[in-house]
Amino acid sequence: MKGAEGGQVKAAIVVRLWTDADGAASVCGMTLLTPSPIGALDLGAPGILPSQAIDALIRQGAVMSQTPFDHDQVQPASLDLRLGERAWRVRASFLPGLGRRVAERLKDVAMHQLDLTTGAVFEKGCVYIAELQERLKLPAGVAARANPKSSTGRVDVFVRLLTDHSRAFDDVAEGYDGPMYVEIAPQTFSELPRAATRLNQQRLKSGEPPRQ
Repeated sequence: MKGAEGGQVKAAIVVRLWTDADGAASVCGMTLLTPSPIGALDLGAPGILPSQAIDALIRQGAVMSQTPFDHDQVQPASLDLRLGERAWRVRASFLPGLGRRVAERLKDVAMHQLDLTTGAVFEKGCVYIAELQERLKLPAGVAARANPKSSTGRVDVFVRLLTDHSRAFDDVAEGYDGPMYVEIAPQTFSELPRAATRLNQQRLKSGEPPRQ
């Protein structure tokens, strides 16, 4: 919150007034309001973070993007991810593994690079890795998991997320700091994706669910 002179306000009091039949006003209640940055969120409560918490992570810089976020990108409990400007056709699917970055592995397996600013043909039966516009700098206690958007199933495109040092697709480790990539493999038809195309989404989560 900011005061009248632009300084930060740590709290504010909302006063509720009651007016009698003669027009006289009296205080009937007060509420203390405090700002709620991400540090004030109850990240210890296990579960998927709602849109308000995702917005707070974006404001804090824990979720960043190469371009401004779209107004409809944050969903009620997920964040749509958008393709960046570059993609690579690769010989085969891969995971970077502990201690290795996706960019390092691409040097070994990439066949050629594609420019997605105006769109590029992804041939069916081939595997591609594309960079995403979004990157993460997650705070302690926050992890993420991605899944394909429903539209990819309708056009039969296989999609899964990669991050540096990962040993599993779609999972993002707690406190991850780095870029994100997506593996794209058209199964039935060739596709023409371009920068800002949304093929998958990400759910951010805090804590561990209770064990049964």
